[in-house]
Amino acid sequence: MAQEIEKKFLVNGDAFKSEASKSTRITQGYLSSVPERTVRVRIKGSSGYITIKGIGNASGSSRYEWEKEIPVSEVEELLKICEPGVIDKTRYEVKCGNLKFEIDEFYGDNQGLVVAEIELPTEDTHFEKPTWLGVEVTGDARYYNSMLMKNPYTKW
Repeated sequence: MAQEIEKKFLVNGDAFKSEASKSTRITQGYLSSVPERTVRVRIKGSSGYITIKGIGNASGSSRYEWEKEIPVSEVEELLKICEPGVIDKTRYEVKCGNLKFEIDEFYGDNQGLVVAEIELPTEDTHFEKPTWLGVEVTGDARYYNSMLMKNPYTKW
């Protein structure tokens, strides 16, 4: 069983952009957004994916994740039957030692929200915190993409 361990933070300013090695536009929708099993489809750049995630542990930093690449045409068809609300964002990748931050800058109803995630090998792995890294929001369900689809940031 694949386990994802990540921590999530708000981002201060846009200084991270000058450190980014890559940026990719992402559009995604949810076939199921119940916390016990979210099923998402996504177009990331020129590739398509379907991802299933399980419910998080008590801290919200670890949960089951399964992902498979599928044709973009299939994602486009599946987006037509997704729950209402689409997530539109650009993902920036910033190296941090041997680890990598993925920073999502949201558009549309989530405009103004910028969130950084870092995947860790263990929950207690120490990592360098860049100056642009803000308050930790790991486990705060409001910042899950599946929740941002239902309750967008601009409506808080």
